[in-house]
Amino acid sequence: MRKGFSFALFDVGETILGALVFSTFFPLYITKFVDTKVYSFLYGLSFLFSFLLALYMGKLADRKALRKHFFVSFAIGVSLLCSLIGVVYGFPFIALAVFLLMAIFHQQALVFYNSMLLGFDKRGGVSGLGVSLGYVGSAVALLLLADTLKEPEVYFVVALLYLFFFLPSAMFIPNPVEKSETVSVKEVFKDKRFMFLILTILSITEVANTLIAMMGIYLRDVYDFDNTHIYKVIGTSALGGVLGGLFWGKAVDTFGIKRVFPFGFFLWAGFLLLLPFVPQKAVILAGFLAGFSLSHVWTCSRVYVIEEFPSQETSLRLSFLSLTERIASMTGLLVWSLLLLLTDDNYRLSASLMAIFPIVGFILYRRFVVKGL
Repeated sequence: MRKGFSFALFDVGETILGALVFSTFFPLYITKFVDTKVYSFLYGLSFLFSFLLALYMGKLADRKALRKHFFVSFAIGVSLLCSLIGVVYGFPFIALAVFLLMAIFHQQALVFYNSMLLGFDKRGGVSGLGVSLGYVGSAVALLLLADTLKEPEVYFVVALLYLFFFLPSAMFIPNPVEKSETVSVKEVFKDKRFMFLILTILSITEVANTLIAMMGIYLRDVYDFDNTHIYKVIGTSALGGVLGGLFWGKAVDTFGIKRVFPFGFFLWAGFLLLLPFVPQKAVILAGFLAGFSLSHVWTCSRVYVIEEFPSQETSLRLSFLSLTERIASMTGLLVWSLLLLLTDDNYRLSASLMAIFPIVGFILYRRFVVKGL
């Protein structure tokens, strides 16, 4: 119990960092000095570099069983670099360089954090608990901290909170000891079943990340909600995520990941097809179902990679999962923009058209992941 709770607590610090620094304070600060397109390009470039680095570090971690060592090292690095942004706050270009380095460290820490699930027997419940507490952390960050913290002290506070929620996992989760002398990046790329799994996960995370980014705008433009109503729906969505994480985690441990994972395709396809017909009175319920569906994505994807593929290559394969989440954030928004252009800003129709992605994802999953090649 102590190990599982320690693992889940890191998700709290992770979501606080994401909500306050990556999504809010730093982008708003740096785009006063750097063109948004330049910032977006450099930020995206850091993800590419992170993936290439993760391939090397993941291979090394799997070969020598250094997963926890790298997790601890990179997580501490994230905390220190976040604090350093506060120190160099008055020098925007130096702050940007520190931020990009922190983003690289952050991606590495996530890869090796997810690989810590190897040390658990009931991985679904632990993963789901992390997702649930992560939603709590995000809600606390946005509702209680965002309005009270100012720059540059926000970076020091977030760094301390991140470190605080990281320490239990560093102290109580053992290092997974599986080793392999034959870890090969080339062989992973050749594993078509795995690569198609990553593609099908992308089909779900693409719509999930788009929903997160566009939820407020959709509610404002379709239902004419003011900020108070929007926050209420988002808060209900967070509640759905908390309960969903616990539910899906228990379901994975009870029925197995191969039986539970496919529900994600039906959840998202059904949600997107029905969303345009949701009356105003039922939007709160739709928000709850959105959070419930989101928690399925985060709970199940990392467990699937760990349980269905060689444990000796966990860190290396999880680096692909990390890249998938980053690609989904970019491609989802690009597709959404294109659909709005083609439908003349018809939000309802554009939302329903996004359902094609989980539908195609399910077809690929059944054909190439379940049945094999």
